[in-house]
Amino acid sequence: MKLKGKVVLEGLEFHAYHGVYPHERSSGNKFEVDIMVNTSFEESAFHDDLTGTINYEDIYDIVKRHMAKPTKLLESVAHSIAQEILDSFDAASKAEVTISKFNPPIGGVCRKAKVSVDLQRSGN
Repeated sequence: MKLKGKVVLEGLEFHAYHGVYPHERSSGNKFEVDIMVNTSFEESAFHDDLTGTINYEDIYDIVKRHMAKPTKLLESVAHSIAQEILDSFDAASKAEVTISKFNPPIGGVCRKAKVSVDLQRSGN
């Protein structure tokens, strides 16, 4: 039996060096990442066996690795994370990645700016 579901990580926090401006890439900023992965759970997941699901610790490791690479655009970071999730987990059919940058340099008050990428496996 396969049951469709989602594995979600919300509010992952990182200090990272993403941004177009030099000061963003030198001093960094606070970021928050939310991940939602659509998947099919195997029977073993309902018998308390980790092999029947996607291990969210593995997802966190993917996110952490990509957040550690300074990148100009959050769109690029989010796409790279989503792509690696789909490449790493055969059971993943879709990965949605939202990255928020706190206090973005826009010349006014803004608590955070968000970018979301929704990547689906071909044929789904």
